[in-house]
Formats: sequence, structure tokens, C-alpha cells
Amino acid sequence: MAAASTQGPRAPKLAQLLERDPYLAPFEQDFQRRYALFYNRLKSIEENEGGLDKFSKSYKTFGVNQFVDGGVYCKEWAPGAEAVFLTGDFNGWNPFSHPYKKMEYGKWELFIPPGQDGYSPVPHGSKLKVVIRAQNGELLYRISPWARYVVRDQDKVNYDWVHWNPPQSYIRKHRSPERLKSLRIYESHVGIASPEGKIASYKNFTYNVLPRIKDLGYNCVQLMAIMEHAYYASFGYQVTSFFAASSRYGTPDDLKEMIDVAHSMGITVLLDVVHSHASKNSEDGLNKFDGTDSCFFHSGPKGTHQLWDSRLFDYSNWEVLRFLLSNLRMWIEDYGFDGFRFDGVTSMLYHHHGIGTGFSGDYNEYFGLHVDEDALCYLMLANHMVNFLHPECITIAEDVSGMPALCRPVAEGGGGFDYRLAMAIPDKWIQIIKELKDEDWNMGNIVYTLTNRRYEEKCIAYAESHDQALVGDKTLAFRLMDAEMYTNMSVLSPLTPVIDRGIQLHKMIRLITHALGGDSYLNFMGNEFGHPEWLDFPRKGNNESYHYARRQFNLTDDHLLRYRFLNAFDRDMNKSEERFGWLASPPAFVSEKHESNKVIAFERAGLVFIFNFHPYQSYADYRVGVEIPGKYKILLDSDASEYGGHQRLDHNTEYFSEEYPHNYRHNSLMYNSQTSFSQQPRRCHKHHIKVYIPSRVAIVLQNMDNAK
Repeated sequence: MAAASTQGPRAPKLAQLLERDPYLAPFEQDFQRRYALFYNRLKSIEENEGGLDKFSKSYKTFGVNQFVDGGVYCKEWAPGAEAVFLTGDFNGWNPFSHPYKKMEYGKWELFIPPGQDGYSPVPHGSKLKVVIRAQNGELLYRISPWARYVVRDQDKVNYDWVHWNPPQSYIRKHRSPERLKSLRIYESHVGIASPEGKIASYKNFTYNVLPRIKDLGYNCVQLMAIMEHAYYASFGYQVTSFFAASSRYGTPDDLKEMIDVAHSMGITVLLDVVHSHASKNSEDGLNKFDGTDSCFFHSGPKGTHQLWDSRLFDYSNWEVLRFLLSNLRMWIEDYGFDGFRFDGVTSMLYHHHGIGTGFSGDYNEYFGLHVDEDALCYLMLANHMVNFLHPECITIAEDVSGMPALCRPVAEGGGGFDYRLAMAIPDKWIQIIKELKDEDWNMGNIVYTLTNRRYEEKCIAYAESHDQALVGDKTLAFRLMDAEMYTNMSVLSPLTPVIDRGIQLHKMIRLITHALGGDSYLNFMGNEFGHPEWLDFPRKGNNESYHYARRQFNLTDDHLLRYRFLNAFDRDMNKSEERFGWLASPPAFVSEKHESNKVIAFERAGLVFIFNFHPYQSYADYRVGVEIPGKYKILLDSDASEYGGHQRLDHNTEYFSEEYPHNYRHNSLMYNSQTSFSQQPRRCHKHHIKVYIPSRVAIVLQNMDNAK
């Protein structure tokens, strides 16, 4: 199944893509070849497997599955095995009493009839192992790649496979929310979602965290570290059992309940899926399942990621496609997930995996022999399957390269994703804060980074990534306020310049990223309120401590701490977007990016956003262009007291536009400080009103003549 053939049908809507971006025309043959590869594999699945629907349901036949009559059907793919057996509690751990029958194409099957009483011969909760006789005669005890539940006893290093078939599984009570026009994503890790120094549970997340997420105005939860991973400190990115929900946090039914409760709140739930690589573990992972170096992976150096020290899938392999596509299907249909964030897409797309490679945007970087078209074909198949079988589901690509058309439909020759992460944005904020004085911030560069995205390819903006929260790095809040967060976050202590600067910039950075940076928005849990310190999972280097592997939500509940100001601003920012829908609106029109004044102004969704990043200069008589004339009032003000601001703006003030062209807009507003502090009747002028723009303040103005 090599990615070499150029034969096959043409992408039916490729002309639309090339019309939208004529600079892609020289690469038309590349798009045609990619589409032909996708089409031919899809057609082959239809012809040889009875269709994509049946093919992607293989999780119901592979592994160990119970029939209605109580019998158990077992099936594995182990092409390098000489013999395969099933052993476990059910047969007293006899390694040879239940041999599999060899089938074509490296498959093996076993049927165990029900007992005389109709009960399953493999009881729920019993431990199992697949026994592989390798080509050298060695007996290997393995966990099935399709195992649904694995656990680790406290006194053991490796995980055990436990047969999960409860008499009554959790029954969903609520339908998934309708497909969202835009996402406000709360990226979450169940295990750290508690102030306590321990591994938190699905139940804790259900009853303590979901209500917080709902209150904050997020409409989507993205769950990381759900697919089982033996090494907790891997943040969930070294997966060992792809079909098993992590048992650290509870049972599969606990996770199903958690998702169901989220749906009852109108919250969409996405899974952070890791199909870019797999753990090198062999005792409790996929590696060397059949005793060979290949099986699910490329053999030799091609099958190992140099930086991650993990195994790389062979996406040209038929059974690997079955495994990965079925994996997606299972998470949607068994657990109720509403879509996926695909991790490590850049590593998948290129044979160099992005290692030591920079991406300048030159289109030649995205086409040629260095592109892994087998991996790209898998992603096209995955998105096609999800969209075909579950059109309500959403897919997101974590790609730093910026590959063109990755988020365009497969019919156009694209990758089929709905969104990509705008990964340059958090890097830009960290670079600015680390390297520049406040007076040297470049407004044009900020705007460029926030708006530099492909036309009609949706992006998810975020101000900081979860990686920045890990030990060795710093969150935005910690970079801005650092050691003073330990001593000066109490309202009983003086508001120092460092804390004041940090609180004001934290709000401004998040709002401008939210409003200007993309078509959806993401926040990692705890960062909304400036969570102090860092994340550090228990490991030998910290004496297996859980002290930093937690989220201190209690800090926002303490009215004597300033964290509540940031939390309140994040909530009202999301609530404002929920009301006005700027993320689902066309891109903003930026009317001003003034370098010396440090002012950025733009319009989106009928709102006017004004940011004054100057560290000390406030402005009177400042004019900003607006497209829609009328009366404006403050909708959101980062300087309000409830957000830890200095209350320099009067929210009762009405701002009237003047028919005076400014910055390519037909009308304009002027700002003056006197109105903000005057308690006397406001004097209305025919053509303008004077309003004040304080330093380090962001305000959002709503047109009251067009109020929703």
C-alpha cells in the first residue's frame, strides 16, 4: 500500500481550493495524488471489508467480546506469531488450554462456548493475558491491543488486563449538544482536577469541576490523558492501551457518566486522541505484541521517534488502519465523545517529524518526498469516517507546520479537519514577555500573529499552552508575577507594581487572543485565574510527590485573594462571546495598531475592541474609527473593580459616533478623560464625545442602536 500511485479519480472540488488560493496551483498534482490514494484505500475497504461502517466497527469483534448467549469470541492480529493462546483467571492461568485458530492475513480467532448455565466462561472483572509463541519459541504474555480496561495494583510495575463486561453498563440519559458554531474550550486533565495532592477521579470531575466549567462560560471540554498510559508523568501522551479509559480515575462507567452529565449541561466533550505514536512498553503496551519489531509499527529506525522515544505507526498497513479507525469509532459510540483533538499531527505529516525543521510558510515545505502521504491519507480517512458516520462531531489538528488545506474538506484535496490550533500565538506571547520591555511591545507584530491564518481554514486561538504549565517552564501569570505570587496576591497586602502589571496584562492578553486570534478559543484548566507555580507529576525526581500535580480551584473561592478577579474576568469574557458570537463572526477589521501609543483597535461581531498596552500613558481625545454609526456603551471593561482594575471608566457614559472618516472607517469615536470622572450632567456634542482610554486597559463597546 505504498503512497506512490497517481492513478485514480480527481478531487471533485479541488478547483475551489485553487481558486481560493492560486499560489497552490503548482501543487495540483500533489493534491490529486493524495486524493487518489485516499479514494483507492476507501474503495478497497468497501470492496474487501463490506464498507467503512463495518470496517470501523472491528472493536466489536477484535479483542475479547461476549455474545448474547454468553459465549466469548476472541480475535487478534499477530502476523509474527507462531501460535496464540488465551489464559487468565478463567482457566487457572493454563497457558495452552485455549489456543486460537490461525486465519488468513495474520489473524487468529478463538470461540469459548458459554457454560451450561448460560453464563460467560470469562467472568466480568477477571484477569486475562494473550500468550504469544514468538518465532524463536519464546512465550510472551501480552495485553490485547483491543483491551477495554487495564489496571495496575499498587505493588506492581505493569498493568493487568481486566475483562470488562458488567451485568449492567451505564445507560446514557442525555443527547449530545448540537454541533457548535464556535468553541470555547476548557482543556482538562481529570487526574489533576482537584486541590488535593492525589489523583482525582471521574466522579470528582463530574460533580465538582463540570459546574465550574459551565459557570465560566465554556461550551466545550477537551479531555487529555484519557487513553490509558502506564507513565502518569507523560501527561497522557505515551499511550499503552488505546481502547481503555484510564483506570487511575475510575471505571469506564464513571467516564461515561461524566460525559453524559457534561451533555446535560450543554457542554461538548472532545478527546485528546494520540494516534501519532505509542509507548515503547511491550509488557503492557503495543510494542512487539507478536514478538516482532514491526506488527503495528515500522520496523527499524523508521519505527522510532528520536525525541519522544516511542513507536511510530505504519499507516500504510491495512490492520493499522482498522485499529486506528475503530479506535475513533469506539470512543464516539461507546463513551459519547463529540470529536477529537489529534495530537502530534506535524510528526505524522512529515517523515522528518518536524525534528530540527522550521516552517517559514514556503509552500514547497508542504509538498514533496518529505511528506508522509500514508499518514496524511489516514487522517483523511479518519476525518471522512467521522464526518460521514457522525457529522455532528468535530476534529482538531495540532499542527505547527501550517500545512495548506489541512482544514479544508477531503473533496477539495484537503485533510478534512474542522480546526487547527493556532500554535504561533502562545509562542509569541511568551517571546514578548521574556524578551521585550513593555515600552517595546510591537503592536503590528502582535496583530500580525493573531490574524495570520489561512482564509476559510478555522483556527483555535489560545494564549498559553498546557506545556507552559509544566515544570521547567512558566505560565503567563507566573512569568508576569513570578515570586510575588507567593506574597502579594492577598487583597490585604499592598497592590505592588509587579502584581498590578501582571493582573492587567493577563486580562488584556486573554481578551485580545479570544477576540482577534481565531474562530474558537482554548484555555488550559487553572490558567483562567492565573494558577500559581507549575505542574509536576509524581516521579523519582520529586520523590513521587503530588504537591504540584493538582489545580487549586479553592484560590478563586477565597475573596481575600486576587485570583478571583482574573476568574471573574474570564467568565464575563466568555459570557460576552456567548451573547455576541464574535468567534463565529467573520474576521475582525483592525482599524488601528499604533506603535508609539501602544493602542490596538478593531471591530468584530458589531463590537468595538480597544486595547491600550502602554505601561503608563492614558489618552484623552483619542479617536477610533467605527463602521456602524450610533450610540455605544461599555460592554466589558478590564479596569472594572470586580476584575481587579482601577475603576477609571464610568459605565453610564454614552459614546456617540461622529461622521468623520478615520482609519478607513466612515465614522469615528473620540475619547476623553473628563467624562469618566464627572458627576455633572453629560454635555452632548453634535459630532463627537470625549472619552478616556486608561493605560493597560481593554474595553469592549457595544452599539446600543443595534443591541441584541
